[in-house]
Amino acid sequence: MNALDQLNSTAFTAFGQDVIWSDMTGNLAGLLALALGWRRSVATWPVQLLSGLILVAAYASAQLGGGVGKQLLVISVALWGWRQWHQGGHASPDGQIEVRFATWRERAGLAAGAVLGTLAVGGLFTAFPSLSWNAWPDAYIFTGTLVAMVAQARGLVEFWIAWLLVDLVGVPLAFSSGLPFSGLVYVIYLVLVLWGMRDWWLRSRHTPAGTALEGAAA
Repeated sequence: MNALDQLNSTAFTAFGQDVIWSDMTGNLAGLLALALGWRRSVATWPVQLLSGLILVAAYASAQLGGGVGKQLLVISVALWGWRQWHQGGHASPDGQIEVRFATWRERAGLAAGAVLGTLAVGGLFTAFPSLSWNAWPDAYIFTGTLVAMVAQARGLVEFWIAWLLVDLVGVPLAFSSGLPFSGLVYVIYLVLVLWGMRDWWLRSRHTPAGTALEGAAA
């Protein structure tokens, strides 16, 4: 058995469903990354990168092309976000990233990107069914994740709202795709997202809307 087979082997069985190692470890790393994002720590990005690498194997085993594509995007955006926060963002006196609300123009751009991206990816998955057995929910999650991570990299409070909207579809899709641990983690994400959104919302009151991320984060 090679390393990939071991990663996709069964860790344990719960409620009649097998939980594979890649699904479990990748999502635990994703939870840690989200918690670090709530703390506005730059460490959120390398942990998100590790989570994406592991979850590629999990979604490939479930034949969810959108899930695989989403994780490849997670990996790419994590690298970009890491650079943004480390070199392009400005830190508060405690060494954490300052956050703010998006401008209306930025919100419109994120919303338009989400709609157009979902239509484009959903159309692709529909035209090539081998890429995903559940085209439109998969496309929605694929695009929503990208929108959320771009907003996070820019230090926008709206990134939490984007994650919340992704989770509302991600929970049932994960359970129906034979990835119960992903479904459970999505439920926990909902709690962390609401908690993190409240924290960023309160902190953003001290940062004027439209203030760009400048300077360097330690």
